[in-house]
Amino acid sequence: MDEDISIINTNSRNEKVRNFLVNNKKKITFIVLILVIILLGAYSFDSYKANKVKKISNKFNLTTLNYSKNKKDNTLKELIEIINEQDPTYSPLSLYFIIDNKLTSNQGDINVYFDVLINKTSLDEEIKNLIIYKKALFNADQAEESDLLNILNPLINSESVWKSHALYLMAEYFYSKNQNQKSKEFFNQIISSENSNPDIRLQSEKRLNRDLSE
Repeated sequence: MDEDISIINTNSRNEKVRNFLVNNKKKITFIVLILVIILLGAYSFDSYKANKVKKISNKFNLTTLNYSKNKKDNTLKELIEIINEQDPTYSPLSLYFIIDNKLTSNQGDINVYFDVLINKTSLDEEIKNLIIYKKALFNADQAEESDLLNILNPLINSESVWKSHALYLMAEYFYSKNQNQKSKEFFNQIISSENSNPDIRLQSEKRLNRDLSE
């Protein structure tokens, strides 16, 4: 008896499943189709990104390997194009190559390229902070106090590993301008911070004791 009831219940469930599939055939087909489209789209997008990165990589390697002084303008053009691709790896490398090889003397243009990396490129936070610091270094010799502080404030007001580097740069900037009190304030911030880079803390202590002691 129990076996007969079990068979009846099983048949009943199977019938309900069949009826559900028949009654909702169009909906099920639509859902399956949507899922297939999403999966294909995700795969296509990943393939597109991989191919794009590969093209950028090849372009960067070819451009830098073939660089010579008589190809300076063409090299600069190619590297600017890579910067504007906003690639997290090869866009920064392109800007560093431009600066290291002095491919342009236009400081305004280079600052624009820095801003593309800082404001538009998807970067790891500390890589972005490093680029901010490099921008400040690049401008330090000619920048006004307010401009240099404006560049470095995102680091100075953070807990970044580059914070002590930023403070040290400002301290040395003011020291070079004979603004000793401001310089001491930045050196003291480095010394008083628990998270300061040990080497930079040591250099700050030496500067205070050797050149800024009263």
